[in-house]
Amino acid sequence: MSVDEKTVRRIAHLARIAVTDEEVPHLQGEINAILSFVEQLNEVNVEGIEPMTSVTPMVMKKRQDGVTDGGYPEKIVQNAPATEDNFFLVPKVVE
Repeated sequence: MSVDEKTVRRIAHLARIAVTDEEVPHLQGEINAILSFVEQLNEVNVEGIEPMTSVTPMVMKKRQDGVTDGGYPEKIVQNAPATEDNFFLVPKVVE
């Protein structure tokens, strides 16, 4: 797969990058080189290889999921303009 000058200009427009006429051939060569490398990666046989998220096996540290009020509701609503029983009061927006 290769890109032409029109595609390079479209990519630059979508990326909001100002590209002069002199820069287009150079960028076209760079984009074509990147696409060529990606095509080489498609040729690699990955059958039987599981996807991985890291080069080293890692286990996510997990904590117990528990619902709490934070232990200090008074401090949470302290700066609110209006509260009632440690809840925020907001104006009615839907009739």
